Amino acid sequence: MYYIGVDLGGTNIAAGLVDEKLNMIDKASVPTGAERAGELIVADMAKLVLSLAEKNGVKIADIKSVGIATPGIANSEAGVVEYANNLNFRNFPLASLFRKYSGIEKVYIENDANAAALAEALAGAAKGTRKSVMITLGTGVGGGVIIDGKVYSGFNFAGAELGHTVIEYNGRQCSCGRRGCWEAYSSATALINMTREKLTECNLKGIPTLMNEDVESRGGKVSARTAFDSMRKGDAPAAEVVDTYIKYLACGICNMINIFQPEVLSIGGGICNEGDYLLKPLLAILDKEQYTRDNPKKTLVRIAALGNDAGIIGAAGLGLK
Repeated sequence: MYYIGVDLGGTNIAAGLVDEKLNMIDKASVPTGAERAGELIVADMAKLVLSLAEKNGVKIADIKSVGIATPGIANSEAGVVEYANNLNFRNFPLASLFRKYSGIEKVYIENDANAAALAEALAGAAKGTRKSVMITLGTGVGGGVIIDGKVYSGFNFAGAELGHTVIEYNGRQCSCGRRGCWEAYSSATALINMTREKLTECNLKGIPTLMNEDVESRGGKVSARTAFDSMRKGDAPAAEVVDTYIKYLACGICNMINIFQPEVLSIGGGICNEGDYLLKPLLAILDKEQYTRDNPKKTLVRIAALGNDAGIIGAAGLGLK
């Protein structure tokens, strides 16, 4: 039997065909066209899934289930996306529409961050555990919690919005409407904002920084790598940005460890490409600050293993029930 996972994003729809051990066999993608009516998006999603199966000689009868990882509040029991602002979904019957267009009966949906966390638990950095947490550092801070091998999403399917826990009261404005959210300090967007602020400060005060050269080399664009790349070259202002960013990241992760005490907490997103430059100082802070610092049984903090395939694999894994 085969499983198919679909990762529905605001820009692209990605689908993957996996076997019973969640090994990726093949994958494909098409543009989402998020401005369109939802039903048109689902029709394209079904077309993508059916063409992927046909390309690999897989009959519909051999597809045990299709899982869909979607942004927003995904009511996994009803198969309805209650709210997803970047797709303009409101109480949208995603699962039933997909059945209509694909002819595949078993369809599951889940929030995309939750699906990624499930993927890491089933086949990635937290494989073999029963309790794990995953955070993703991207445009925002996504999160997912796995308890006893199952996604935890609260009583209303909106749980585990880890990025919207406050770490600085009345701090930076967050897109959710609150101030001081972890997302406003530890996302890739936040790192870019911190870098811009430091550049402005340096330029106003006449403090030399290699970050200016990095920005020029990127065509005037500040990236999430600007501070890390300049720090590695010995730039002091860049090192200040990186140090501040890692302290905020550690604050939030320490909170997650203290609340959930997972066996593994995995970190995903492009910032993880910084490797030990990110992980070593992060772990040093966690070793000092987490509540269980003197306990021989402590949470392992790891870089997520599945990268951009996590949403697909986690969605596919929804059928392993």
